[in-house]
Amino acid sequence: MNKFFIVGFSMLMIFDTLSQICFKLTANEALPLEMNLEWLGRVFGHIWIYGALLGYAGAFFTWMKVLNRLSIGSSYAASHIDVVSVMILSIWIFEEPLTIPKAVGALIILSGIICLAIAEEKDSNPTSTNSNTTNPDSHTTNLNAH
Repeated sequence: MNKFFIVGFSMLMIFDTLSQICFKLTANEALPLEMNLEWLGRVFGHIWIYGALLGYAGAFFTWMKVLNRLSIGSSYAASHIDVVSVMILSIWIFEEPLTIPKAVGALIILSGIICLAIAEEKDSNPTSTNSNTTNPDSHTTNLNAH
């Protein structure tokens, strides 16, 4: 598997997960939700909001680098691995329940990401060629010659 793929998406997962967990911690600390300056003071008075902003900045720059090197289809799907990492950390940090639908969904997400990673590698390292275009001894018929 491509080393860049593994490192890039690991960093993206870490930054995205940091953002989501920090936003949840900030939301818990800034309650009740009110659209006023006092609420904004509570939000920006907690260190967690700065972790969330740092996570978003790191995710943005990592995402730009990933998109420069890999196809957007595979990249977009693989970039959502943080759904699984946030779910796992939420079970531990926030004592959220792990249900069968959550576990099955996480396995489906991981399976899809693995399939796309394999496809990305095959697309970037083609090992087979079309024998009709590279083999002069192939028995193809030129329809325009008749």
